Amino acid sequence: MTMEVVKSTKVEEEYTIKPQASTPAVDTSSWPLLLKNYDKLLVRTGHFTPIPNGCSPLKRDIRSYISSGVINLDKPSNPSSHEVVSWVKRILRAEKTGHSGTLDPKVTGCLIVCIDRATRLVKSQQGAGKEYVCVIRLHDKLPGGQAQLARALETLTGALFQRPPLISAVKRQLRIRTIHESKLIEFDNDRHLGVFWVSCEAGTYIRTLCVHLGLLLGVGAHMQELRRVRSGAMDETKQMVTLHDVLDAQWTMDNTRDESYLRRVIAPLETLLTSYKRLVVKDSAVNAVCYGAKLMLPGLLRYEAGIEHHEEVVLMTTKGEAIALGIAQMSTVEMSTCDHGVVAKVKRCIMERDLYPRRWGLGPVAQEKKKMKADGKLDKFGRPNDSTPAKWT
Repeated sequence: MTMEVVKSTKVEEEYTIKPQASTPAVDTSSWPLLLKNYDKLLVRTGHFTPIPNGCSPLKRDIRSYISSGVINLDKPSNPSSHEVVSWVKRILRAEKTGHSGTLDPKVTGCLIVCIDRATRLVKSQQGAGKEYVCVIRLHDKLPGGQAQLARALETLTGALFQRPPLISAVKRQLRIRTIHESKLIEFDNDRHLGVFWVSCEAGTYIRTLCVHLGLLLGVGAHMQELRRVRSGAMDETKQMVTLHDVLDAQWTMDNTRDESYLRRVIAPLETLLTSYKRLVVKDSAVNAVCYGAKLMLPGLLRYEAGIEHHEEVVLMTTKGEAIALGIAQMSTVEMSTCDHGVVAKVKRCIMERDLYPRRWGLGPVAQEKKKMKADGKLDKFGRPNDSTPAKWT
């Protein structure tokens, strides 16, 4: 009886995949780094030949992974930022290191350390927004209590005049810095202490802000303690590590050949670029961009919606590697409607040259030009001469 039931169910079920008119959607929301939401990018063309060179940023061999990595370091109190960065350089035996904006010796928190090739991104990170949590000490009790301090914080938002503190490494010129937002977290009127969070432009002095708060409240104040909780794309929740973690990870690698700890401590440089709008480049055009060529429309595969003229964008490969930071020369609308022209100029090249093969000079026009130079119809620089045919000029 049971055998008959099994046979009948087998006959009823069909194990064929029916053809579909539309392509099923791929969920790319969990893809890593620059490939996240890849299916949401606008498609210019799908016609290109993948080249086996290069690989996903997370799958690089350990030497390449370290030399194109960044560390979201929890800076300890007392050493200067420069000292901390030089210690990381010595621990990892790196050629060069850089950081995303100086923290005073007594200040703790988020310090992005860029290693070797990632130091090319230091400039872009130094100008990114920052967030701090500050402990302020008032010099007397406030008659209005917590509400008075909250009002003063609200008053000191927007563009403010600031002069760097007396003990600072920069020229003490009056400058304008923007405070985007601030929130009072806690206040103890008896102990004259307050804790507040502030989101501000790069180069803002929180020490100066505390002095200004004291003047505004009429009791005087100074900064007691400070911690940076976000710097650009990195914050306290994103893979933050201590100097001990870096030292232990390198020791484990040297003694047990276990690279998993180093991969946990160091993040690929692409982590810093996830907030930029993306342009996906054909594999055959990658090396030309690495040599400084402008990205032209035939080399473009996909592009993000909402790109405007002269906006900073990231050029990436189909495997999710960052090639360069560029300045857009076309808006999204123009990329959708044009068939030739310059899409973006390279601002800062990130990828090493010759990781992908050279594919320029192989097109029909380039081949014809090479032939004409050999026949003497063009000079050795490819310029027209007396025997150049009229149709060429």
